[in-house]
Amino acid sequence: MGTPEQHGIRVLIADDHPVVRAGLQALLQTRNDIHVVGEITCGKDVLTAVAQHAHSLDLLILDAHMPDFNPVKAVREIRAQFPALRILILSSYDDREYVTGLLNAGVHGYVLKDEPPATLFAAIRTVAEGEMYLSPRIARVYVRHQRRLMNERDLLLELTDRELEVLRLVGKGYDNHEIARMLTISYETVKNHLRNIYSKLGLTNRYQAIVFAFRHNIVELD
Repeated sequence: MGTPEQHGIRVLIADDHPVVRAGLQALLQTRNDIHVVGEITCGKDVLTAVAQHAHSLDLLILDAHMPDFNPVKAVREIRAQFPALRILILSSYDDREYVTGLLNAGVHGYVLKDEPPATLFAAIRTVAEGEMYLSPRIARVYVRHQRRLMNERDLLLELTDRELEVLRLVGKGYDNHEIARMLTISYETVKNHLRNIYSKLGLTNRYQAIVFAFRHNIVELD
């Protein structure tokens, strides 16, 4: 099949907006080393289209926010079936959960749609060469997320073994009465443990505690 340097970078565009696809097509055609091999117009066709073009494709430019489309699931399936294919997200969204979810799923780059064309060209070439690329704005989002995780891990060290066990059971969905019965302690003791957990971790409610437990693998996500 050759390398991107030998045949140019062969790109498949997935975006449900016709104007965006047309603009991308026109923009990429201005570069001799980038060739668009096809377009995907809706999320449900991504896997099928990737399979059809797999023999002549280096890079998928993916708009992860399309109707009836689970981008994280799709990225994981693409990575599993086509491990050599590089995936670059081109999105309007820079929400922390959105960015980190896709990066954790295995995308190789992330660029925002309102960034300069030069940023997109740099991302395409960098990702096609086997490296990761985050645009400066996305990099800031990711770095802030990593710093927050590090700070939260430090806070975890302040929990006692019993508090950690209560947090684990909360993350698994048990209520206070069930936790009291499972740990052979009183209902009021469970409530006291929860108050301490909230205070030490800077949380305010049970929902935040559940999210925290999953974020730090205190509870494994099935």
